[in-house]
Amino acid sequence: MIMKRTALLLLLAACFSMPVFAGDGPQPIKLISYNLRNSGARDGDNAWMKRRHATPQMIRQEAPDVFGVQEGLIDQLQYIDTECPQYARVGVGRDDGSEGGEIMAVYYLRDRFELVDSGTLWLSETPSEVSRGWDGACNRTMTWAELRDKASGKEFFYFNTHLDHRGKIAREESIKLIVNEIQRIAGPKGTAVLGGDFNTPVDSPIFKPLTKYMKSVRDKAPETDHKGTFNGFGSAPDTIVIDHLYYRGKLKCLTFSTLDGNYGAPFISDHYPIAMTFTL
Repeated sequence: MIMKRTALLLLLAACFSMPVFAGDGPQPIKLISYNLRNSGARDGDNAWMKRRHATPQMIRQEAPDVFGVQEGLIDQLQYIDTECPQYARVGVGRDDGSEGGEIMAVYYLRDRFELVDSGTLWLSETPSEVSRGWDGACNRTMTWAELRDKASGKEFFYFNTHLDHRGKIAREESIKLIVNEIQRIAGPKGTAVLGGDFNTPVDSPIFKPLTKYMKSVRDKAPETDHKGTFNGFGSAPDTIVIDHLYYRGKLKCLTFSTLDGNYGAPFISDHYPIAMTFTL
């Protein structure tokens, strides 16, 4: 009898001391936003063909569940498609609504997510048409994807964009348009993440319409950094922060990080990727 009681006590002690596995709770989602620098730029030793291997290396090393790229031309995206076939892609070219010009592509893990809906809009006075807005130097777009986690059934929206590098009015008006479009697409209670290259420092007043509606991941994540995101292939000071992530809705933000590690090339791009992890 004493032996049975002892065995029972040992069994109970073992049960209470068992670790709680990550699978018992919400699984974190890792999302990366990355300006990969277009392959048409004359960058000498930093040209795309000399550093392209670093992009799939970064993806394999960081293992995002979702990622968005800015400045991607179709040859670059097809290379990523080949090297990282576990991801599906949405997004169209800014110059023709197909494959022409830079594509604000959204990639997501095929095995983890179901694509509910997606689309691309132009940052202009006519967002449903191929167009250039205000005083912008280029056509600019925002691609979005509504994703459902196959395991939990929970959904979120991811918006990926790139604001104009010259037009001040274009940047200001684009922010207003982005806020309106996220409200329209995701709805008043939708969970959403917005990321991209905003060509604008974090403390700029143009973000006021956005920060009234969404929160900065960099500021709110319990684990974070405030490193520079633009490196200019080593020619820029390490204090320029123009790539940002924002969120709203039923999302718990866990981490933010600037990915300035070694992925097999001196510089993966003239920007560093930025990453967040969160749960739904």
